[in-house]
Amino acid sequence: MKAQYINGLAEGSQVDSTFVMRSRELRATRAGEAYLTIELADRSGVIAGVWFRPDASGTAIPSGTVVRVSGRTTTFRGNKRVSVQSLSPARSYEAEDMVAAGSGDRAAEVTEFRAIAATVKDPGLLRTLKAVFGDEVFFERFSACPASQANHHAPLGGLVAHSVSVAKICSMLASVYDDVDRDLLVTAALMHDIGKVDELSWDTGIEYTDAGRLIGHVVLGERRLHEAVQRLKVPVQSGLLTRLTHAMLSHHGELEWGSPKRPSTIEALLLHHADNLDAKATGFSELTTGATALDERWTDAQNLFRRPLYAPASAESERHGRAEEDFQCASVPA
Repeated sequence: MKAQYINGLAEGSQVDSTFVMRSRELRATRAGEAYLTIELADRSGVIAGVWFRPDASGTAIPSGTVVRVSGRTTTFRGNKRVSVQSLSPARSYEAEDMVAAGSGDRAAEVTEFRAIAATVKDPGLLRTLKAVFGDEVFFERFSACPASQANHHAPLGGLVAHSVSVAKICSMLASVYDDVDRDLLVTAALMHDIGKVDELSWDTGIEYTDAGRLIGHVVLGERRLHEAVQRLKVPVQSGLLTRLTHAMLSHHGELEWGSPKRPSTIEALLLHHADNLDAKATGFSELTTGATALDERWTDAQNLFRRPLYAPASAESERHGRAEEDFQCASVPA
């Protein structure tokens, strides 16, 4: 375990640690001097970096490399960054320092995932779930896969946790609104992000595969679904399969958000909003929890929401503070 993580870098602190260099770009100042902008990551988070007048060996290091960085934490336009003094490929590092393993119980989340899948009664949809997730090699990767590179559920195992949450929200929504096919909605929720197993790699850092960048998980997931269905001895009713496919293809909601189609069924609409709600709520919580751990009341603006977020103390601390205030008030003589 290394001594310095990104979430512990305070302004002005000296930096000397290993990180994954997720991206890099060589630029020039107005005066024509070269500088390198980089994005550094470890299991605790992501931070920008800048290296003025970099040496030739440093600029040749490709993205995705685990690097040793020396420098200082500074602030630029209200956002923390690392002002790099030297950067080179790391000679040694621990893989678990680079990718967060998550704080949840992955075995329990897998058990809950299977339990939710078992509530699906429609024979065709149940066969479809078994065809996709019954592949042990695929399900092992699905259970380890993060749900995103950084925005939400990014630790290892985040995908199964996100899928369970979306399925639970969808199950609740199916009980609220009439004319919703609950089995179809829950099946789509459990399967909506299966393409992320092909979109992401997570060896020393969470990166996009070539297929992930060129095709994306929405289409990759639809391909996996149909490959699995083609192996079934008893086919799924074509209309039902079409509605399931539509829900998966439209779960991002809008064309500009990566959906080939916009939601045109009630199940697709509810899946889109459940997915968006869980992603945004979890991302918000992760950001504010990190700020609270550093005794900060607000996050910075460099985040998914592009604005500072209020990070109150824990509910337990707030209750304790209110209880002390109430006691003191009660102790004052009338």
